[in-house]
Amino acid sequence: MLVVSSATRATHADPAAERLWTGATVITAVRTVASFALCLVGAWQGELWWLVAGLGVYWVGDMADGAWARVFDCETRIGAVVDMLCDRLNCAAFYLGLAWLQHDMILPVAIYLLEFMVVDFYLSLAFLAWPIRSPNYFYEVDERIYRWNWSKPAKAVNSSLFAVLLLVTGWWWLGLVIALGLLALKSVSFKWLLDLGMPMPERAPAPSPGQPA
Repeated sequence: MLVVSSATRATHADPAAERLWTGATVITAVRTVASFALCLVGAWQGELWWLVAGLGVYWVGDMADGAWARVFDCETRIGAVVDMLCDRLNCAAFYLGLAWLQHDMILPVAIYLLEFMVVDFYLSLAFLAWPIRSPNYFYEVDERIYRWNWSKPAKAVNSSLFAVLLLVTGWWWLGLVIALGLLALKSVSFKWLLDLGMPMPERAPAPSPGQPA
């Protein structure tokens, strides 16, 4: 199996390499099912530690599938979109379970899910308008949008900070402040993306008279 260094890794997608099942997407599928099941058990049993276990499986699996894809050069646009969808399923399962168990978390959780599952999802799908492999290479399109959304610090803040502080402090108002801050940041990024503009696919030329379509 070929191992690829970051210095030689291609950033643009190869249509010939696009496929659903790779080592990375297998990891994505396994961690998604496992995390979702743990969160369902947590909500059913009314026990927070099951939810935390589900969150941990989600985070570890999300890091593992991305690392596998990069190291073994099996990053695909299909895999990137599948990963985004599975991220949001696991995220929703954890946070809805948390709100089910701790009703004072409903408002911050609702705002965070609006940010992550709607605004951030739109931003993350925008990479499909360019020939790059995933949002991890959006710096080739716009450095500022990439830095505030998909750099390693930005990913850590968006995916980890909110959950960790909610679980450690139990302060709903702190979660609300963070969720509103993330929503504001993503809204600004959305404005930057609109200002940037997304390219429209070119239409195939119409066949000339007498030429087969």
